[in-house]
Amino acid sequence: MQTKVVLRSIGLLLMMFSTTLFFPLLISYVYQDGATLTFWKSFFIILASGVLLWFPLRHEKRQLYHRDGFLIVALFWAILGTMGAVPLYMAETPNMTFTDAVFEAVSGFTTTGATVLEGLDNMPKSILMYRQQLQWLGGMGVVVLALAVLPVLGIGGMQLFKAEVPGPIKDSKLTPRIAGTAKALWSIYLGITIACAISYRLAGMDWFDAVGHSFATTANGGYSTHDASFGYFNSPALDMIAIFFMAISGMNFAIHFAALQRGSLKVYRLDSETRCYLGLMIISGLVVGAHLYYDSTSGFSLSEAMLHGMFQIVSFMTTSGFISTNFFEWPGVSPILLVFIGFVGGCAGSTAGGLKVIRVMLLYKQGQREILNLIHPNAHIPVKVGKEVQQDRVISAVWGFFGLYVVSFVIIMLLMMEFGLDQVTAFSAVAACINNVGPGLGDVSTSFKTVSDGVKWLGCFAMLLGRLEIFTILVLLSPRYWRY
Repeated sequence: MQTKVVLRSIGLLLMMFSTTLFFPLLISYVYQDGATLTFWKSFFIILASGVLLWFPLRHEKRQLYHRDGFLIVALFWAILGTMGAVPLYMAETPNMTFTDAVFEAVSGFTTTGATVLEGLDNMPKSILMYRQQLQWLGGMGVVVLALAVLPVLGIGGMQLFKAEVPGPIKDSKLTPRIAGTAKALWSIYLGITIACAISYRLAGMDWFDAVGHSFATTANGGYSTHDASFGYFNSPALDMIAIFFMAISGMNFAIHFAALQRGSLKVYRLDSETRCYLGLMIISGLVVGAHLYYDSTSGFSLSEAMLHGMFQIVSFMTTSGFISTNFFEWPGVSPILLVFIGFVGGCAGSTAGGLKVIRVMLLYKQGQREILNLIHPNAHIPVKVGKEVQQDRVISAVWGFFGLYVVSFVIIMLLMMEFGLDQVTAFSAVAACINNVGPGLGDVSTSFKTVSDGVKWLGCFAMLLGRLEIFTILVLLSPRYWRY
């Protein structure tokens, strides 16, 4: 373990993160909302912390090993959750405890969108924009951003890339150099964000809301600048724009890259994961919409039912967590279906959370193979995604991930019940956190404000598990990791 190189790298990343506070600081100057001093203090605290880690070790530039990458990413996300809480904790409005500030910051960075705040409509604009920015930075990953803009890190980029980027994309590069891959991902991410912000503005949002919600939409984060979330705007046009951008942000960014390179939309049609993702999304949205329309208690017209049904399905499946109406009051199975579609999540290599569509596909296909092997014991039946045969080690990795996911889910849920949550609230709270969705059912349907501090810390751990794909966190808990 190269402890000095690890600490130096974290120091550099913290210094880089401190510069991102200038945007909410500018917002504070523009709106004169009284939070200017808070952001200046926070900037110097975070910058000084980074300098204290980096300066004594500035000459340590040895190549990272694979195991070092996991430690850097896991430590940085944990430290970033704490440091990112500094402006929230120091601000006079909102008046937050340390636990609440860390929960809000971790939720933002992991693009979960679970919140402990209420009264957003009356909060300082700079604090609101800071929350939105946290999601945007966490969406593609601060570490990936560092690989794109800070080649001076002088460390093994591929090790960090594999540890931080979600899904199977981590084993392939879009360009020959890892820094080029990071730049390509962030260029696409930035382009989608700008297009989303302009679309929101043209459809009726002011620039503040348009930029803030474009950050959350592209990151599939779900924070809003209003308590009512998207329901505040009461605009079908804005809902449809959000559906579109949430959906494309939930796709594999490598597919977007390939489509841009080839100048053809055919790439999306040929990708099995994208077809499954869109098909499941559309069918589920129509089912929920139809259920809302035919249930006499909902009071929705056909167009309203279909729009709300599709909006909430897309929001939960992409793990954005935006709310267009009080879905937790919907009749029948609709709220439960929304929670379960969040388990599927978006595509690998996207900003969405959940298990990822490709893993669900492989689990299903492996199940099919096991059934066929019972019928034909001597047959060799490959597992294919499209025309590509998947290696057994890939299938084993997926099953390993799923097994650890289930065990982690159950343990965290039981611990939350020990802290006083009922079964429904505990189940949906873990689902909301580990899938990085945000909203849940029961006592956490609107916020986590009323739950105990113990539940909030468990939620932070679950959010980090989900964002870093289980293995990156759990590998550090293995005694063998520290043995050599």
